[in-house]
Amino acid sequence: MFRFHKTLDIITLFHKASSPASVRVSNLLKQASTSAQTSAAHDSKARRDPFELNITEDPPTVDQVQTILEYVGQSGASQVVKGARDDKDALKKFKENKENLLRPLTVDWSNGKAIAGDNESEILKLLNAQK
Repeated sequence: MFRFHKTLDIITLFHKASSPASVRVSNLLKQASTSAQTSAAHDSKARRDPFELNITEDPPTVDQVQTILEYVGQSGASQVVKGARDDKDALKKFKENKENLLRPLTVDWSNGKAIAGDNESEILKLLNAQK
Protein backbone atom coordinates (compact mmCIF):
# COMPACT_ATOMS: atom_id res chain seq x y z
CA MET A 1 0.00 0.00 0.00
CA PHE A 2 1.28 3.47 -0.90
CA ARG A 3 1.49 6.06 1.86
CA PHE A 4 2.61 9.63 1.82
CA HIS A 5 5.50 10.16 4.16
CA LYS A 6 5.39 13.16 6.43
CA THR A 7 8.14 15.62 5.62
CA LEU A 8 10.65 16.08 8.39
CA ASP A 9 10.43 19.12 10.64
CA ILE A 10 13.31 21.51 10.00
CA ILE A 11 15.32 22.78 12.94
CA THR A 12 18.03 25.37 12.30
CA LEU A 13 20.77 26.45 14.65
CA PHE A 14 22.27 29.82 13.85
CA HIS A 15 25.66 28.98 15.28
CA LYS A 16 28.87 30.75 16.24
CA ALA A 17 31.74 28.26 16.52
CA SER A 18 33.77 30.55 18.79
CA SER A 19 30.97 30.65 21.36
CA PRO A 20 31.06 27.90 24.03
CA ALA A 21 27.28 28.28 24.49
CA SER A 22 26.71 27.77 20.77
CA VAL A 23 28.97 24.70 20.73
CA ARG A 24 26.96 23.22 23.65
CA VAL A 25 23.68 23.80 21.79
CA SER A 26 25.12 22.33 18.60
CA ASN A 27 26.17 19.17 20.47
CA LEU A 28 22.78 18.95 22.21
CA LEU A 29 20.91 19.24 18.90
CA LYS A 30 23.14 16.68 17.16
CA GLN A 31 22.59 14.26 20.03
CA ALA A 32 18.81 14.84 19.98
CA SER A 33 18.68 14.37 16.21
CA THR A 34 20.59 11.08 16.39
CA SER A 35 18.43 9.91 19.27
CA ALA A 36 15.20 10.79 17.44
CA GLN A 37 16.30 8.90 14.32
CA THR A 38 17.45 5.86 16.29
CA SER A 39 14.33 5.62 18.47
CA ALA A 40 11.99 6.18 15.50
CA ALA A 41 13.56 3.23 13.72
CA HIS A 42 13.03 0.96 16.74
CA ASP A 43 9.96 2.33 18.50
CA SER A 44 6.74 3.50 16.86
CA LYS A 45 5.93 5.48 20.03
CA ALA A 46 9.15 7.49 19.97
CA ARG A 47 9.09 10.74 21.98
CA ARG A 48 10.20 12.85 19.03
CA ASP A 49 9.83 12.35 15.32
CA PRO A 50 13.11 12.56 13.40
CA PHE A 51 13.90 16.06 12.17
CA GLU A 52 16.21 17.69 9.68
CA LEU A 53 18.94 19.57 11.53
CA ASN A 54 20.63 22.53 9.85
CA ILE A 55 23.57 24.09 11.65
CA THR A 56 24.84 27.23 9.99
CA GLU A 57 27.23 30.04 10.78
CA ASP A 58 25.61 32.13 8.05
CA PRO A 59 23.25 34.81 9.32
CA PRO A 60 19.55 34.41 8.57
CA THR A 61 17.95 36.43 5.81
CA VAL A 62 15.90 39.50 6.71
CA ASP A 63 12.74 37.48 5.96
CA GLN A 64 13.90 34.72 8.29
CA VAL A 65 14.59 37.27 11.05
CA GLN A 66 11.06 38.67 10.60
CA THR A 67 9.66 35.16 10.95
CA ILE A 68 11.81 34.43 14.02
CA LEU A 69 10.64 37.67 15.63
CA GLU A 70 7.04 36.57 15.07
CA TYR A 71 7.86 33.27 16.78
CA VAL A 72 9.33 34.93 19.89
CA GLY A 73 6.80 37.79 20.13
CA GLN A 74 7.37 41.47 20.92
CA SER A 75 9.00 40.79 24.28
CA GLY A 76 11.52 38.40 22.70
CA ALA A 77 13.07 40.83 20.20
CA SER A 78 15.91 41.76 22.58
CA GLN A 79 16.77 38.07 22.99
CA VAL A 80 17.22 37.69 19.22
CA VAL A 81 18.90 40.98 18.26
CA LYS A 82 21.33 42.76 20.56
CA GLY A 83 19.83 45.91 22.10
CA ALA A 84 16.49 45.70 20.25
CA ARG A 85 13.46 47.35 21.88
CA ASP A 86 10.85 45.77 19.60
CA ASP A 87 10.48 43.96 16.26
CA LYS A 88 10.95 47.10 14.15
CA ASP A 89 14.08 48.09 16.07
CA ALA A 90 15.39 44.50 15.87
CA LEU A 91 15.07 44.47 12.08
CA LYS A 92 16.77 47.86 11.82
CA LYS A 93 19.69 46.76 14.02
CA PHE A 94 20.01 43.44 12.17
CA LYS A 95 20.09 45.19 8.77
CA GLU A 96 22.75 47.62 10.08
CA ASN A 97 24.97 44.80 11.33
CA LYS A 98 24.21 41.09 11.00
CA GLU A 99 26.53 40.49 13.99
CA ASN A 100 23.79 42.00 16.17
CA LEU A 101 22.01 38.63 15.92
CA LEU A 102 22.46 36.86 19.24
CA ARG A 103 23.67 33.30 18.88
CA PRO A 104 23.05 30.50 19.48
CA LEU A 105 19.55 30.76 18.05
CA THR A 106 17.54 27.57 17.60
CA VAL A 107 14.51 27.72 15.28
CA ASP A 108 11.83 25.08 14.71
CA TRP A 109 10.39 26.33 11.41
CA SER A 110 7.70 23.66 11.22
CA ASN A 111 6.21 24.39 14.64
CA GLY A 112 6.82 28.15 14.72
CA LYS A 113 9.12 28.32 17.74
CA ALA A 114 12.51 29.85 18.46
CA ILE A 115 14.86 29.78 21.45
CA ALA A 116 17.68 32.28 21.82
CA GLY A 117 20.59 31.25 24.01
CA ASP A 118 21.70 27.96 25.48
CA ASN A 119 18.88 27.13 27.91
CA GLU A 120 19.03 23.36 27.56
CA SER A 121 15.63 22.67 29.14
CA GLU A 122 13.91 25.20 26.83
CA ILE A 123 15.63 23.71 23.77
CA LEU A 124 14.64 20.19 24.79
CA LYS A 125 11.08 21.40 25.36
CA LEU A 126 11.10 22.90 21.84
CA LEU A 127 12.39 19.62 20.40
CA ASN A 128 9.80 17.50 22.18
CA ALA A 129 6.81 19.72 21.35
CA GLN A 130 5.07 18.43 18.28
CA LYS A 131 1.96 19.52 16.46
